[in-house]
Amino acid sequence: MQRRILAGDRLVATFLIGCVLFNYPVLSLFDQPVEIFDIPLVYLYVFFAWAAVIVLMAGAIESRYR
Repeated sequence: MQRRILAGDRLVATFLIGCVLFNYPVLSLFDQPVEIFDIPLVYLYVFFAWAAVIVLMAGAIESRYR
């Protein structure tokens, strides 16, 4: 039972991290005319932030079943 509560807390924390990562002030930091391999910096940030949120959610859900 304790692991289910801890997994739920981790999912809530991951949601809050996602809210911070995709909030306007943080996104505006990467809205520069900088390109890496002809890809705008904001697109790279969104891709890697989204991937990080997915990995954190998968880790929280998988820890529930261990």
